[in-house]
Formats: sequence, structure tokens, C-alpha cells
Amino acid sequence: MPPSRTTFYRNNLLLPLLLAAIVFIAFDLTELDRWISNLLLDPTTGQFPLLHNQWFEKATHKWPRILPDWTGELAVIGSVLSFIWPRLANRPQLGLTRMLEKARIAPVLRFTTQHRRDLLFVVVAFALSTTVIHYLKSHTSVYCPVETTLYGGPQARVEWFENFSLWSKAGDGRCWPGGHASSGFTLLALYFVALRHRWAHARKLLVAILLIGFVYGTTRVLQGWHYMSHTFWAGIFVWLTTWATALFFYGRVALQTPENSPATRVTAAPQPA
Repeated sequence: MPPSRTTFYRNNLLLPLLLAAIVFIAFDLTELDRWISNLLLDPTTGQFPLLHNQWFEKATHKWPRILPDWTGELAVIGSVLSFIWPRLANRPQLGLTRMLEKARIAPVLRFTTQHRRDLLFVVVAFALSTTVIHYLKSHTSVYCPVETTLYGGPQARVEWFENFSLWSKAGDGRCWPGGHASSGFTLLALYFVALRHRWAHARKLLVAILLIGFVYGTTRVLQGWHYMSHTFWAGIFVWLTTWATALFFYGRVALQTPENSPATRVTAAPQPA
């Protein structure tokens, strides 16, 4: 028997919301963020030692973006290709099918067609997660630590809930939630694809992606560009957005059927959430 509906929503919705409440109380209502950042300061200069380290910037900020960027780009390309093969297969008189088979391109096109829903899901999940993060950044206008007067910058430090504006941009600050961390967490879309297909290592993939997002976010904390809580908030919002998108694409049953269920041998059709 698959887990109950209650268990599904408890694990995927209530637990992230509980984590959000914990982060809010532990970080946003205290000085914990600032205390952690202060530990990273050089006591002599009063600055973050890695703030202007070009090698560290490239190794931890620019180069790691390749992973989520290429994942998203490949999903877009795969989505486009998924519509090509059926049209070519239905026109054998053109001889293109035979040419593609010889060039070993046909298997790739067949794969994209078979996994069209998964590819489209990744594209939509990436787009929605990015949109949510950008919306929150512009509608809270939180400045990064090094941009505030606490660490030598010109801007005042404010919490996101003090500045939040639902319909209009709150200002020029763009630091909450963590953007670099969210780019790593967008890979959570791959976890839901793995879950839908009952991949035996789906849980390991989940742990790896969460670690990637955490590492992405932590490196920016070390440079003074984010507080630690920004990473947690990024993970929470990306999880909720990606999970909701997966629920729409695949349905609850497809995302929660146990691996030893007969449903593992067939692709589950979308079910009402």
C-alpha cells in the first residue's frame, strides 16, 4: 500500500514549513546570523578575508554555476528535440530516420520523446524556482552584509519581513534569499524525476543536491555576501516551488508509491493532488 495522503503532505509540505518557522525564530528574530558572520571576520582588518579573493570567487561562484546552467539548458534542448522524432518517424519516405539511426542520433531523439514530460518538468521547475527567488529578492530589498553599515557599507541592515512589499519592488537590495544557493537547490527537480521513476538511489541524489545547495550558499557567507539564513530560506522556497510543480506534472501517487509496488514497473499517470 502506498503511504497515506497525510504522510505525503506532512513530509513534503509541513516539514519544510516547520523548518521555515525554525529558521525565522532562530535567525530572523535573533542576532545569530550576525554572530556567525562576525566569526568569519579578520580581527585585524575587520573585513571578510575571502571577499576580494578572485580565485575563490571563480572556484566557488562562477564555475559551479555550470552545473545548474547546463542542466537547465540540456532540459530545454531535450524538450525541443522531443517533438522532432515522432514527426520524422511518421515520414519514413524522407529517409531521415535511416540516416539518424546510422549517425546514432535516433536513440537520443527517442529518449527525449520518451521523457518529454520529465524534460518539460525540469524546464518549468527551474523557471518557476528562479522566478520565485527573483520576486522575493526584489520585493524585500535586503542588502548583503558587506553592503550594510555593519561591515563598512553604506546601507542600513533590515530584515526581509520589515521591508516586504507584495505588489511593488521594495528597493534596490537583492540579497534575500540566497541566489547562488538557490541555483544549486534548483537541481531538486532531478530528485523528483528520479522519484517518479523509482530510481533506487533517489534518496542519495536528494542528499547530494541539498549538500550542493548548502555549499553554494556557505561559500557566499564566507565572502560576506550572504548571511547563513539566506541559504536555508533559498532551499525552503526552491523545495516548495519544485515540489508543487512536480505534484502538478506527476500527481501525488506517482511521487509516493513504494519501490516494491507493482507501480514501479509502469509509469504512473497523473493523479489528483
